[in-house]
Amino acid sequence: MKLLGVLLLSLLLAGCASEPLVMRFDPGRVNTSQKLYFPPLDDEEVPRYVYVGELTGELNFVDKEGTEKNRFVEALKWIAGMFEVQNPLVLQRPQSGVVDENGRILVTDVSRSAVFVFDAPNGRLDLWEFAQGFRRFQAPTGIALGPAGRVFVADADLAQVYVLDPEGKGTLLIDRDQLSRPTGLAWDAAEGLLYVADTQAHQIKVFDATGRLLRSIGQRGEGPGEFNFPTYLSLAGDRLIVSDTMNARIQLIPLDGAGAPEILGERGTKLGNLVRPKGVAADSENNIYVIESYYDHLLIFDRQARFLLPIGGAGKEAGAFYLPAGVWVDRGNRVFVADTFNGRIAVFQFLGGGVENDSQ
Repeated sequence: MKLLGVLLLSLLLAGCASEPLVMRFDPGRVNTSQKLYFPPLDDEEVPRYVYVGELTGELNFVDKEGTEKNRFVEALKWIAGMFEVQNPLVLQRPQSGVVDENGRILVTDVSRSAVFVFDAPNGRLDLWEFAQGFRRFQAPTGIALGPAGRVFVADADLAQVYVLDPEGKGTLLIDRDQLSRPTGLAWDAAEGLLYVADTQAHQIKVFDATGRLLRSIGQRGEGPGEFNFPTYLSLAGDRLIVSDTMNARIQLIPLDGAGAPEILGERGTKLGNLVRPKGVAADSENNIYVIESYYDHLLIFDRQARFLLPIGGAGKEAGAFYLPAGVWVDRGNRVFVADTFNGRIAVFQFLGGGVENDSQ
């Protein structure tokens, strides 16, 4: 009887499997007409960002009518009574991410020990759990797009960096004999260089595409070009952005090595100051984004490193964060924030000139 039920349910599920799903940032949102702008619409300044929604996991994938799950299929599972209750696949402690050339959003999650792949074009959520072969990730943290559709992933606990093909099959690129605790990654496609924040070594290490160490930048200290537990990295034009976390500052380092690094931000308790900076990124206009994790803010600076505005504050509501980590920007100037302890990715659209450019 049990086998018959399984076969019947399998046939019914197969008949429903052809229905395509779509990925939405706002599944279940009651009122989509009320948009959240930064600065707010009632401010004197022109809004520069609008809240798009969030990614949490499989609940972001719905049918074309917006139904999160096929109620008919769920009812059949209940009637059959032969399947254990499965928890939905959701983010737990997201760290950082990228958006690849196919529009997939890849997110590292240290608690789930995997890379989540939000595949919007194909309407599915994939989970990459294996670093290489049957070796699982332990604490995947940094991630960067590489050449030919490949992806670099730094595992902080394994003290290794892997390169994954577009299907998630991984190969060891940099072993633990060259790294202490790798966290942030940045890939310079023009020069074919991979920058790795080796946090416990207090250095930025530079490798070629084969994993050969070319040079190391910095040492432990508080001077320009010195670091105290650097974490996240990003590229902005001809500069490398380094989150010099325990020095409570951001360093902008010229890629050509000419000139001293520029310091962005200063330690303090005022809005716009830094205490525990983490994720860093830049958009197409070279605005610089910094996650201030201690005060739960996304801080935005212009290309001259002048503070523009904050987004966030502690909380669970839309536009608020709880100990956020990474930030990244796609080619359409969507800004993604790894809202780590809320277990989600918050998504904002940079509007450039103002609300008249909003295409959402």
